[in-house]
Amino acid sequence: MLKIGPINLKNQVVLAPMAGVCNSAFRLIAKRFGAGLVCAEMVADRGIIHHNKKTLDMLYIDDREKPLSLQIFGGSRETLVQAAKYVDKHTNADIIDINMGCPVPKVTKCDAGSKWLLDPDKIYEMVSAVVDAVDKPVTVKMRKGWDDDHIYAVRNAQAVERAGGQAVALHGRTRVQMYEGSADWEIIRQVKESVGIPVIGNGDVRTPQDAKRMLKTTGADGVMIGRGALGNPWMLYRTVKYLESGELPSEPSAKEKIDVCLLHLDQLIRLKGEHVAVLEMRKHAAWYVKGLRGGNDVRKKINLCETADGLRLILNEFLRESAEPAATVG
Repeated sequence: MLKIGPINLKNQVVLAPMAGVCNSAFRLIAKRFGAGLVCAEMVADRGIIHHNKKTLDMLYIDDREKPLSLQIFGGSRETLVQAAKYVDKHTNADIIDINMGCPVPKVTKCDAGSKWLLDPDKIYEMVSAVVDAVDKPVTVKMRKGWDDDHIYAVRNAQAVERAGGQAVALHGRTRVQMYEGSADWEIIRQVKESVGIPVIGNGDVRTPQDAKRMLKTTGADGVMIGRGALGNPWMLYRTVKYLESGELPSEPSAKEKIDVCLLHLDQLIRLKGEHVAVLEMRKHAAWYVKGLRGGNDVRKKINLCETADGLRLILNEFLRESAEPAATVG
């Protein structure tokens, strides 16, 4: 089974650290659906060291989420090390992950995220400084490369290993690709063959069958699921079961989807208060109803909703209407 440093995971399925999504409420859902490891959304090093309240709130971890990987990002060695030390001593995270994959300009302009993919020496320097400063195992999430002319994934992963990193999660797209085009699984295979630490493959895993195929074709030690789990934590559960037994559990019913959506809402309200929770929950609720009959129409109502009771009412009405048999033309 997948092991990262001293941390044993119960399976090979990992929830990706998605910005604006992977707070404690969402991670608890993912854990409930069997994810072997959940990763928190990335947190800025400067926000941590300046004790910004909003940033520190992002470090909250419920013990039921463990094992958990908490991801930090930053541009300078000093600030990254200070932030890592804080996470090491003041949170109950099991793993500290360094983000080297975020492609958004506001991060790369700060010489952070995927900007590091251009310089294996800097990766070695940053990772080794963090490893030396903390007790928790350190891992890295990275991309294939900056663009098609600068693909240093193998050298970058080797730099992480040499610096004392305990695992690498590799998204098979370049920074320039963002989330478009196809993920390159061949580069994941090359990285796996070039290092001795665990490699977790990421990119274009939309079904349990995709997960199995990725593990088989790349030799990766684990599979990281991101967008495939949005509004669909059953993707995690079904993948775990499929990898363990070869049996594919059925897709969820509309009622199961709405029930979990409402549970998600309740957990988000406990975490952030009703107003913020409802605003954040709009996108999640839209993901939960995606693909269901009448889903497009109800999404418009969801996006205008401002109260928890209003959202519950919309979702329960939608469920009633979707359960009614379609009118027959006589």
